[in-house]
Amino acid sequence: MLFLNAKYLRPLMLVLIVLILGGGSWQPALAVNTEAPQAHEKGSRAHELGRKIYNFRCYYCHGYSGDARTLASRFLTPPPRDFTRLQLQSPSRKSMIASVRNGHPGTGMASFANILSKHQIALVVDFVRNEFIRHKRENTRYHTAANGWPNHQRYRAAFPFAMGKIPLDRNPETLNPEQLKGRQLFLDTCITCHDRANVHDEGPEWEANAVSFPRNNTSFSYPKVDNISEASVFARHEVAPVLTSLTKLEKKGAQLFQANCAFCHGADGTGKNWIGSFLEPRPRDLTDPKIMKGMTVQRLRRAIEDGLTDTTMPAWKEVLKKKEIDALIAYINAAFYPLPHYQK
Repeated sequence: MLFLNAKYLRPLMLVLIVLILGGGSWQPALAVNTEAPQAHEKGSRAHELGRKIYNFRCYYCHGYSGDARTLASRFLTPPPRDFTRLQLQSPSRKSMIASVRNGHPGTGMASFANILSKHQIALVVDFVRNEFIRHKRENTRYHTAANGWPNHQRYRAAFPFAMGKIPLDRNPETLNPEQLKGRQLFLDTCITCHDRANVHDEGPEWEANAVSFPRNNTSFSYPKVDNISEASVFARHEVAPVLTSLTKLEKKGAQLFQANCAFCHGADGTGKNWIGSFLEPRPRDLTDPKIMKGMTVQRLRRAIEDGLTDTTMPAWKEVLKKKEIDALIAYINAAFYPLPHYQK
């Protein structure tokens, strides 16, 4: 077995699910801005606005086709609702609106009362009822050119593994050349999102290292990183800048940043990494002059020490010593954005 046991994936997956239910998405935040619906919207326009909300807020657990065949559903008890198995009479539209508004305690279904307006809730419920319950449609495919997957058929050899038709731990000696090619393609490209898809044997318990997507203390080389062909569209943001002539303090800051801050801000400081794409608002891009305009040493120190309200930026003053925060500031100044009046 080469893969992380599901027991160890569960805590991380639940964290990600909570982040997503609170407003994140597997897609970059640029895809989020749904047009504010108006009360007079009807017909196809209302349906398409409901689709936008569903595809951003709901698909991660319930699936693009509403059948809850998702990686997230494997880690939730009870599992997300499979809309394709429901009838229009039960549950009623009223009860579904209440479910989205109030959530269901003891399940992965959170309340969206503070995230969606009443009209947006009605739009997404009506979309689910028409798209999945009434018509059993497929909705929007994920693997499209717009989502960064042009010519998805080039991965056809991996489809049997992604769909669970061939267990990933089947003895490679029993696979034909095409299946062996597909298995390797799945391991190289698909496993980040599809996990193991299907295995005969869960295998022994493994230590909690990120296997399918390298983090921090794991090693991985990126010989040719681009937004389409590599294992993850976020891989480029896991590469720290190569800097020469760093001071001792800046080198210490680099170590601290990669160990503590890169998880959200990315190794390159952009916040465009895998985890960063889940957070709303997005982590600050420390390299963007427009975003960092007006940033001072004092302001940056306060943000690190006390955190930022209404964001996922926590307070570090009880975690890092003053000298360590000094080192972080020195590294951010050297690697990402030159702070005005910073004195070495």
